[in-house]
Amino acid sequence: MEQIEAEEIILGEGVMIHESAKIRGLNCKAKRIKIGDHTFIGANVQIIVDDFSIGDYSKIQHNTNIHGYNPCHIGHNAWIGQYTIIDSIGGVTIGDNCGIGAHSQLWSHIKYGDTLEGCRFKSEKKLEVGNDVWFVGHCIVSPIKAHDKSMALAGSVVTNDMLENHIYGGSPAKDLTEKTGPQFINRTIEEKSTMLNQTLDSFSKLNHITNSTIRIVSSKNEITDENLSYFVIQDRKYTKRLSNEEVLFMKYILPDLGKFTPY
Repeated sequence: MEQIEAEEIILGEGVMIHESAKIRGLNCKAKRIKIGDHTFIGANVQIIVDDFSIGDYSKIQHNTNIHGYNPCHIGHNAWIGQYTIIDSIGGVTIGDNCGIGAHSQLWSHIKYGDTLEGCRFKSEKKLEVGNDVWFVGHCIVSPIKAHDKSMALAGSVVTNDMLENHIYGGSPAKDLTEKTGPQFINRTIEEKSTMLNQTLDSFSKLNHITNSTIRIVSSKNEITDENLSYFVIQDRKYTKRLSNEEVLFMKYILPDLGKFTPY
């Protein structure tokens, strides 16, 4: 693939990379580039990282820039909006099911001022983002730790760690959870199962599927047929078969009807 320059390239099935995108290392060839199944990389995206990976069913929208000389690893089901900047000079890890809204900037370093002259501001620090984190849009994020299910509202300037399932907003961002409530509420396995089965019914009717190969089950113990695709509520995972119906269903439920990662 002409858009990628790397010593090791690992591409999943159904990957789509716009012809204008460029993926390489700092000095021409990257060491390792890994892109998961059915991931989309849009127009004029630049990824300049020696060690970069992104998981299945992710989207990097147009004019996004990802750069740095430390690894940048992004999980499954990521949504990265247009004109986003992800700086991996200090290193970046982003978990599964994360959303980064358009025009956001995620930074892992600060440097420019003349240290010989006495500038005190120079640092590199890893940016760590957990699972199900959402930066809604136009967010500026320092090298913090964003714990699972935390959320920053549009226009937030995040300078401190984000607690699990807490919501932040403002400049500098403050914890607003007491006013807004958390991003996630608790649902029982039964409630989730009912909702997902209803979604599957709607999907099947839309696509005129009468004999579905998808099964919604509560636990991994209910997996019995290697030819079927099982979506397991308890584990929030699925048995990846890459059948046509499974791929269509994954694209149907993403980004907001359900997120599952493969076993």
